Amino acid sequence: MNRLGRSGVEVTSLAFGAAGIGNLYTEVGEDTAHEAVQAAWQRGIRFFDTAPHYGLGLSERRLGAVLRALPRSRYTVSTKVGRLLEPVGAGGGGLPQDLAHGFAVPATHRRVWDFSADGVRRSLEASLERLGLDRVDVVHLHDPDDHAEQAFREGYPALERLRSEGVVGAIGAGMNQTRMLTRFVRDTDVDVVLCAGRHTLLDQSALRDLLPAAQERGISVVIGGAFNSGLLADPKPGATYDYGSAPQELLDRARRLHRAAERHGTTLRAAALAFCAAHPAVASVLVGARSAAEVHDCADQFTAPVPAALWQELRTTGLLPPEAPVPAGERAGESP
Repeated sequence: MNRLGRSGVEVTSLAFGAAGIGNLYTEVGEDTAHEAVQAAWQRGIRFFDTAPHYGLGLSERRLGAVLRALPRSRYTVSTKVGRLLEPVGAGGGGLPQDLAHGFAVPATHRRVWDFSADGVRRSLEASLERLGLDRVDVVHLHDPDDHAEQAFREGYPALERLRSEGVVGAIGAGMNQTRMLTRFVRDTDVDVVLCAGRHTLLDQSALRDLLPAAQERGISVVIGGAFNSGLLADPKPGATYDYGSAPQELLDRARRLHRAAERHGTTLRAAALAFCAAHPAVASVLVGARSAAEVHDCADQFTAPVPAALWQELRTTGLLPPEAPVPAGERAGESP
């Protein structure tokens, strides 16, 4: 278990990301979703991340339905604030799908951006109700890209108060960029930040600012998007990168990485996860899974050996920059 910053909150090195069971892109059956969470527990994963945004609350409801039956002191839950869910009427023709936001669920609610102190508390209260839990351990400001002023002026101080009151154990921010996350690390007293897609085998931009700043200040980083939304899981034509169609240049690069991993007797998925986990500021790697089979595969890949010779080749051929931290020796057998 790894501690988040200076907080008392501990997390496993591998975390379960619950966006997929919120019907990200396509529907996931209720039983399949529950089996995915149960499989994560069976494999020793004790850190679960969700958000109201994921399936308009569906992710939180499904995650909580399983976790409520498990010993509360043995797992860590993180959720997010910044989007309030407001009900909408069906009208005469029923409700459309929420696919504009990426989720295959009826658009029963609309998302309202709100990083005010009141909005933060209301969002957390609603999340607890959907989860069916009396507390969450970590709360992040979620994607405040276009709401920086309110997030820093109102949202962050509200999280500080919740932490000082003992309502939550750790606070942070979760984003798909590094610039504002680095500002949170340098200018606030967050315990952790969640950085998605910016520290991977295809994108090492977090090495320029975020990860060094976090390491210097003793703030933990959770890395999401280890596979860059699919390209590093299966680099084939039509693969996605950052939620869109992968550019040919990146597809070619991912294929070179894939061939290199195969030459060294490992998989691209194992190498991708190992790379994310190697930096000393990283406390956990967050992987989304939609089924028990995907959970088992992620856990297997996370503990699979990755030969040191692979990292040497990637640096020599320019597929990784020489300054990028990689596992020391052959990485094998690390538990989730």
